[in-house]
Amino acid sequence: MTLVVALGSWAGWASLADTTRASDRLQQRISPAATAVVELGAALVDQETSVRGYLLTRDAQFLAPYRDGLATERRVLADLHGLLSAEPGLPAMLDRVESGAAVWRARYAEPLIAAPDPQSPLVVPGKAAFDVLRADVAALQQRVDAARSDGRRALEDARQRRDTIFTAIVAGLLVGLLAIALLLQWAVLRPLERLQGAVRRVADGDFDHRVPAAGPRDLAELGADVEAMRGRIVAALADSRAQQELLRRSNSDLEQFAYVASHDLQEPLRKIASFCQMLQRRYSPQLDDRAQQYIAFAVDGATRMQALINDLLAFSRVGRVYDSVAEVDLNATLRRVRSDLAVRLEDAGAEVECPRLPVIQGDSTLLAMLWQNLISNAVKFRKPDAAPRIAIGAAPDSPASAISPASAEGPGADNQNGATAQDGADGQDVAEWRFWVQDNGIGIEPQFEDKVFVIFQRLHPRDVYPGTGIGLAICKRIVEHHGGRIWLDADYTAGARICFTLPARQAGRQGASSDSGIGHLR
Repeated sequence: MTLVVALGSWAGWASLADTTRASDRLQQRISPAATAVVELGAALVDQETSVRGYLLTRDAQFLAPYRDGLATERRVLADLHGLLSAEPGLPAMLDRVESGAAVWRARYAEPLIAAPDPQSPLVVPGKAAFDVLRADVAALQQRVDAARSDGRRALEDARQRRDTIFTAIVAGLLVGLLAIALLLQWAVLRPLERLQGAVRRVADGDFDHRVPAAGPRDLAELGADVEAMRGRIVAALADSRAQQELLRRSNSDLEQFAYVASHDLQEPLRKIASFCQMLQRRYSPQLDDRAQQYIAFAVDGATRMQALINDLLAFSRVGRVYDSVAEVDLNATLRRVRSDLAVRLEDAGAEVECPRLPVIQGDSTLLAMLWQNLISNAVKFRKPDAAPRIAIGAAPDSPASAISPASAEGPGADNQNGATAQDGADGQDVAEWRFWVQDNGIGIEPQFEDKVFVIFQRLHPRDVYPGTGIGLAICKRIVEHHGGRIWLDADYTAGARICFTLPARQAGRQGASSDSGIGHLR
């Protein structure tokens, strides 16, 4: 393509230069010379006419055209010498006219002006000499006209050659572009299509299909890099399959461990507790207070050990036993949880406030466990002199809907904010939802924010607040299993507020369910 452009540029420049030369010769030399020759002939005729008029009238004013014609002759001759110097044959004819004019003036015109006599013998030969001079001027004019005609033909020929050359240049460029397109198709596009097809086969799961490294150097290097990447993917896949097999075996062992924990380990504990209680009932009169205390310690330890094993078993089942993914209406889930906790909520005089909740993707059993643990904690860790007030809220997790401490001064405020955010998000694409459960209980100190989500970590003695300290750990595992995060809102000081996020259901289908809300329970 570079060669085509170079040759085309040179040919175009040469044709333009040829056309320019022909045009300049015609317009700047030949045509002005033709006009000057006509002006020269007129100047000589003016001189001859002026001399004859002066001879007849002897009036000096008739000599004015003679002098003007002489001046015009000299000027035109100077111009013609410059215009016709490069034309073959024309400078000699111009010199002949110039010398003839000089001889005519010197031999006839000037003597007749000096001695004006109409009967002078110089009149007849002077007229003959001037006729010869006029013939020379006519011959010069004829040659200049012929040169102008030749110049016009040369210019037209140059223009035709220019058009032909530019047509050839355009045709050459088109042919070059076609050749380049064919070369690109053969040398680049076809190898690229083969590379694309191979990459798609690998992307579709055929990881054993090799990626070709053919074509131009850059494309070949790209193919080699993709092939190296495929090799690493195959190696990583093999390693992942090996890890999956190990994980499968580990899960099988974990299933066996769960079975042992739920049956074999609990059976000795039940036996210890039962026989200790039988010992206490049968030999109670023979036992002193210390022995009674020891037996109570043994029974309590066995009972707590059973509770720990059951909680550990429930913790291990998160994401393993319960791992289905479906659309879950949190309103229905929360109604079911409230029903299960109805007696406990009524005994505590608890009030639960909640807006409409969205439909999300997840496991309904795990999400029910999540709400149950959070609401149970809010009831358990209440202030002795105040009935529990529990507020549940939800909003799209975005900067505009983030929970601000200033807007969350109480359960009612959160309820209002959650409902507004829910209503405003209907029909929009929501990536995830932010939820919160807050109460007016004893609260959690900010320095224990990380500790409360660790399994079996307690902040209070067992005789004050019962339990094993696994509730929030299970909540954390459930939320993280669903791809969310959970944290303690340290800015809320009127109790405890636990916040967490859950992914929304598929894009374009988010929003609250058609349930009209849960209402209040006292």
